[in-house]
Amino acid sequence: MAIETTALAAAAPTVILADTPYLAVSAGRHAGIPAIVVGNFTWSDVLRCFDATSSAHQDILRAIERSYADADMALRIAPGLALSGVRKVFDIGPIADPAQSEREQLRSSLGITESERLILVGFGGIPLETLPWTQMEGLTGYHFLVNSVPPRPSFRIHSLSSLPFSFRTALASVDVVMTKPGYGTIVEAVALGLPVVYVRRYNFADEAPLVEFLHAHGQGHELSRGDFVSGNWRPALQAMTGIKTRRGQVLMTGVVDATKALLKYFQ
Repeated sequence: MAIETTALAAAAPTVILADTPYLAVSAGRHAGIPAIVVGNFTWSDVLRCFDATSSAHQDILRAIERSYADADMALRIAPGLALSGVRKVFDIGPIADPAQSEREQLRSSLGITESERLILVGFGGIPLETLPWTQMEGLTGYHFLVNSVPPRPSFRIHSLSSLPFSFRTALASVDVVMTKPGYGTIVEAVALGLPVVYVRRYNFADEAPLVEFLHAHGQGHELSRGDFVSGNWRPALQAMTGIKTRRGQVLMTGVVDATKALLKYFQ
């Protein structure tokens, strides 16, 4: 869970809660304030597999690991990696806070019939300026919500930015989400009982535990990058047709677990 912010306990904090950025840990050390890492990976975990032969890369990696070593402890959100470099690690449950469904309102605003399925195409922070628009137009029986703007008006493809619904509300209101394996979307989809068609990058360390979590507790189907780019989506979407998952199958206990750990820490 890579949230690029640092939460301070107060104006003159007694502890810094740093949700993965290692620089916040270093800042806490220099200010004499204990730091607690909250996340499902560290950048040590992520960067270790890249450019292993580069001395500059290894220098940066060692500097990052030294920063994490300054953390007082870490709260590892499930599903998570090892949190390399942090000396004391406590496991907490998954964290998700899904929005309320606005399914009927969303479908009504788009004029979608009950026989058609609505697919949210959202890849987190990865902008998708180019999609297989022509092939998407040909996918009868489906409508698509996208973060980008289609190059021309479309009956079947709708821009989320033109609607009064947030991404989280759309996620809670569609039939399937097509995405990359990222923490927020995958864990919220599992919490919602929402089927997932995912496109892996195979170069980001926390993909594997997220995919395992999805298949263990939700419903997922992998779409190859080649099929995604070419618009060969129908087989994967059909694989998710009629799939029913039970909302709340996994208890999202992470916030309660973290609160208990912090109360114990301050005792």
